[in-house]
Amino acid sequence: MAKVDVLSAWKALPVLLTLIVPAIAAEGIASSPKTALHKQAPAPTITQNSTEALTVNDNASDGVAAVVNDSIISDYDLRQRVALFVATSGIRAAAENLKNIQRQVLAQLETERLQVLEAQRKKITVSTAEVDKAIDNILRDNHLTLDQIKKVLGSANVDMGTFRSQIAAQLAWTKTVQDEYGDRVTVSPDAVDAQFRRISAGANKPHYRVAEIFEAVDSPEQDPQIFKNMQGLLEQIRAGAPFDAVARQFSQNPTAAAGGDLGIVQDGQLVPELNAALQKMHSGEVTGPLKASGGYYLLLLRSRLEPAGTKIPTPAEQPQTDPNVLSLARILLPIGPKPPKQLLENATQAANVMSQHIAGCEGLQERISRMKGIMYFNLGKMQLSALSAEIRNALAKTQPGQATAPFHSEAGIEVIIRCDKPVPRTEVFEMPSRDQVEQQLYEAQMTVYARRYLRDLRRTANIETAEDRGLKNVKSSSTAVR
Repeated sequence: MAKVDVLSAWKALPVLLTLIVPAIAAEGIASSPKTALHKQAPAPTITQNSTEALTVNDNASDGVAAVVNDSIISDYDLRQRVALFVATSGIRAAAENLKNIQRQVLAQLETERLQVLEAQRKKITVSTAEVDKAIDNILRDNHLTLDQIKKVLGSANVDMGTFRSQIAAQLAWTKTVQDEYGDRVTVSPDAVDAQFRRISAGANKPHYRVAEIFEAVDSPEQDPQIFKNMQGLLEQIRAGAPFDAVARQFSQNPTAAAGGDLGIVQDGQLVPELNAALQKMHSGEVTGPLKASGGYYLLLLRSRLEPAGTKIPTPAEQPQTDPNVLSLARILLPIGPKPPKQLLENATQAANVMSQHIAGCEGLQERISRMKGIMYFNLGKMQLSALSAEIRNALAKTQPGQATAPFHSEAGIEVIIRCDKPVPRTEVFEMPSRDQVEQQLYEAQMTVYARRYLRDLRRTANIETAEDRGLKNVKSSSTAVR
């Protein structure tokens, strides 16, 4: 019987340049806007077999943020996880939203501590090799090296152990749920056959590639606060935080380990509240908070798949544009023509990361404006014949919405972005394999069990935050005065 992949990586680090770039800026950046665009411009050591520590630091010497079943979450733990979230989400941690981020991160740390304590009670372990494999997935998916991650986290004063412990906790919780309920979950051949019939019957309906963020409401009095939490997450996503990173940090469904990915769902497959929202969404849109199935959801519609049998337009049937004209934008890290070697390497590294994660010009200027030391120029429609041979050659290797590889000019490190949009790609639904259907049914049952398990842990938990203690002290003082 297939099982959920416990090594699904917490992998969203496309915002590394928000940490690298300030370091470049701090080294002193020239501000010459000259460009090579036009023709006239010159050009701790652990063995592989050891067990990863599921960190429970009960040292209160740094201050206590919360106590979960007599286990202390220190202020240091909280500061580290806030810094980790800010580092990997790219959001602006301004004073007005930092308090909300701290509250949300603390709530997630409380949930995580419950999960880790339960894993320890059941003697669940996560090997160093498993965590290393998850980190390798992060590196591979984001075209990074381990040294780059260490440098970036170090720039944000985030200990590598904080990063590893979050991954270990996610893996431990998945294993704990499997240990508790895995033997109870059975997917019979008849169930797979029945699901195949349902999928076949709905093949003529639209399908959606969807991701979710879920937070449970365990009691009515929690509802306003959970709704507020989800509104805060939605605001952070709309401000530029990657949905995957937020899902991994805050979502309470098992899909969190895969960035909230639900895979492909058929129109009508989700509960009515969620399905109605999907029908109104367009690709790339995030909506919510939506109340359904025991809590609140945020949904991301990654793409829409047309019913099976839909005719895909041929290239000749697509709208035609002038191949000699392109809408372009320019990003400049203005380090000048002869920067120090280390500054040149840092700027090039930042530009490489940035160019790999650019997808068109929409919203790009606003995102760049949040990065100290980077300049953005909207070049508008450009005749290719007016560009230097270097730029023409670089653009020839790109597709609509993509960026060129970084290059060094007299002005600094530059990246040119194509602002033309790709022709909308029509995706058509294809029937899944039998193994895929079996895995989907298994994961659906495990998700229900995981929610129930966590709900039961919360109901019997004793959780007290520093704010709770402060309120108690105020009430005690008030009583004493009376």
